[in-house]
Amino acid sequence: MAFGPYLFLAILEGLVQASVLTVTAVGLSLVFGVMRVVNVAHGEFYMLGAVFAWFVTSFITGHPALGFVAALIISPLIVGAIAFASERVVLKRLNYDPEATIVATIGLLYIFQQSALIFFGPNAQAVEPPFYWRIRFPWFGYDGYKLFIIAAAIVLMGVVWYLMKHTKAGLVMRATQLDRETAQAFGINVDNVSAYVFALGAMLAAVAAVLVVPIQQAHYLMGLDPLLLSFIVVIIGGLGSIQGTIIAAIIIGLSDGILSVFFSPTLAKMVSTLLVAFVLIFRPNGLFGKAER
Repeated sequence: MAFGPYLFLAILEGLVQASVLTVTAVGLSLVFGVMRVVNVAHGEFYMLGAVFAWFVTSFITGHPALGFVAALIISPLIVGAIAFASERVVLKRLNYDPEATIVATIGLLYIFQQSALIFFGPNAQAVEPPFYWRIRFPWFGYDGYKLFIIAAAIVLMGVVWYLMKHTKAGLVMRATQLDRETAQAFGINVDNVSAYVFALGAMLAAVAAVLVVPIQQAHYLMGLDPLLLSFIVVIIGGLGSIQGTIIAAIIIGLSDGILSVFFSPTLAKMVSTLLVAFVLIFRPNGLFGKAER
């Protein structure tokens, strides 16, 4: 193939990575924006989403699409319930203190990781894709399921945007994000808002994992890379800025895909780290973040 088809393939792979990263990182950004909590356990919610997806699909017989749809519904709900309980039992009792919550979520990370190791085992498990369509381009065939991931991520981000901009729940979340004390003075139960936002962020990570696990494998250590990349994205985009998170995820995903195809995944990670360094030097609040007043 000439350079053009290789570039097109690299862009497609980058868009797939960007799609999964966008859904994962928006959940992390949402939690920080509303709660001002750095959730170090976010990658483990991603891992739990993949593990529960494998459990669900392994128990449902018939066409793989049936198990996948069931996993897409059940897995995020279970992960959301775990996140909700974790917020009530741990983070609320710490009064969302920034330093204490970082230590607490590190503890949650190891609890979830080791629990998955005990009950799930050390071996990676495959999840069968819901369909096996092959899209024919002039130069090569491409997995239709990967294009489905891109489309699903676009739909999910549309739902999140509508939720935040055009619903009462979104208005309450935005009010809590802007001024927690004033929101409480106007009768908003900010503690309940925090619990539901924490659960929503975890559910988004779980959805991203369910989408990606048919082209990867479920494993108890798979949460590390999504966590690191999500932090890179939210730092570049601006902590708490959903718009910045989406744009940064597209930039990082495309650069990672293109550099991985033409050079190496290691170089792609180095470039991402350098981008974070430059952003922290020249725009400490991120590309779209706002300075605290």
